[in-house]
Amino acid sequence: MRALIAGLITVFKHLFMRPVTLEYPEKKRFQSDAFRGKPEVNLGENGCIGCGVCKKVCPSGAIEYIKNDKGEVDSYNFDLKKCIFCGNCKFYCPKSAIKLTNEFELGTVDKRELILEYKRRVND
Repeated sequence: MRALIAGLITVFKHLFMRPVTLEYPEKKRFQSDAFRGKPEVNLGENGCIGCGVCKKVCPSGAIEYIKNDKGEVDSYNFDLKKCIFCGNCKFYCPKSAIKLTNEFELGTVDKRELILEYKRRVND
């Protein structure tokens, strides 16, 4: 009988509390500034200089880039299939050219969409 009463007390106690879960696609949870989501790279002025630090500190080898004849980075690729979103690339970048956004909905049925390619614009 005690167990039944204890169970009813627990049910009534939780009956008047706010729900813990959210109705996900309609309501999205606030992401803090420290959240590590989809990476973005700045290849413009004051952007990536192609030093290779990000590639060296990436534990999963998710970063590739191609330099041109001038030594500038023309194409920068993130392979999200490999990326573990550790944030090392952002932390160690000397020019702060890499930013981790709050975007986390990266699911897709096409694996090619998981390779993010950033190209230098012609006028940069």
